[in-house]
Amino acid sequence: MAPKLASRPPRFRTRLLVILLAFALAPAVLLTLAWSETVRTAVPLITGTAGWENVATSGREVIEVARDRPLSTADRRTVDRHEQELGASLEQSRRYQYVAERAVQVVFILALIALIVFAVVASKVAGHLSRQLSRPLDELVRWAELISKGDALPESASSKGAPEFETLRQRMRRMAIEIAEGRRQAVEQERLQALRESARQFAHELKNPLTPIRFALDRIAADAPPQMEESLDVLKTETRRLERMARSFADFGRLPAGAIADVDVGELVRYSASASVPHGFALELDIPPDLPLIRGHHDALAAALSNVLINAVEACGATGRILVRVTEDRSGGGQAVRISVRDTGCGIAPEKLDAIWEPYITNKPGGTGLGLAIARQTVIAHGGLVSGSSREGDGTTIEITLPVAHAPIAG
Repeated sequence: MAPKLASRPPRFRTRLLVILLAFALAPAVLLTLAWSETVRTAVPLITGTAGWENVATSGREVIEVARDRPLSTADRRTVDRHEQELGASLEQSRRYQYVAERAVQVVFILALIALIVFAVVASKVAGHLSRQLSRPLDELVRWAELISKGDALPESASSKGAPEFETLRQRMRRMAIEIAEGRRQAVEQERLQALRESARQFAHELKNPLTPIRFALDRIAADAPPQMEESLDVLKTETRRLERMARSFADFGRLPAGAIADVDVGELVRYSASASVPHGFALELDIPPDLPLIRGHHDALAAALSNVLINAVEACGATGRILVRVTEDRSGGGQAVRISVRDTGCGIAPEKLDAIWEPYITNKPGGTGLGLAIARQTVIAHGGLVSGSSREGDGTTIEITLPVAHAPIAG
């Protein structure tokens, strides 16, 4: 036997329509039936036809008895008048009964018509309400599926609905953005973790032969003839360059470590600028007093800012200038400090701007492409953000935003 296919439950809109109709029609039907039965039972009691029939029967018997006895002329006239009144009252009662019986039928028909009209109106209202509720809910269900798949939400809503649905849509859009950002950060963390592991292994493999090479060069230099001095200088220079490269890879391969303390961002900027910008270079510092302290690794943050400043100096050449501005920032909902480094150098092409944060990408001869990558990694470890803007031929601006209340990730 072929397996039975599971029957699909009715749509939410259908269920909602049935529930609304049941709530509207069930009381109306019960009230109509109760009212019709009450009218049918009460009308005969009000007209009193049965009572008048009994009175008429007993009255005729009394009249017959009275006429069999000797009566005066006045008494006979009274009996005749009573007989006429009795007949007229009985006739009137029968007329009332006839009208009442027809009235019950008319009332029942009118009640039935009213019930049909009410049912039609109720179905229209229930259909409208079910559409107003089910369409936005169906849309939100589709949005939830899109969010679960990581797809983008529509720019505009296809069904408006009540204002509460618009609030729910806004919350879902915000949630979708946060989830997408969380996914992006998770992927970025996994990618950086893989890059850091590769950098650690590379630094380790590079350091191992460098130490015996350096020792061997020192021994050779002690007994080497003068004609080999130039060659030995080249070897020593390249060895030092490889050692610097190994240190760069090692730095990228680990997160900031050491003691966490309160960091004065203004003092941090002054220290990094004096250590990284050559004396006499056109440098302007805009640092307001009373900046809030942040929690973090002073040396790691100083090294990150130094990498940014060194890149700015190299981009400017001998004729450029650098402006470093520090401001308090509350745009993200929390208290933070923003460091903006603006240079007037050659700038970066728009298609290459996003790549400046990637490791191993550089335009400098002999560079490793790790300077800005290390800076970005350090800032992210402190819960901060880095961004860059540039226009080719008009300089570059690098912004570092560090939150005040955030515990940095330790390596």
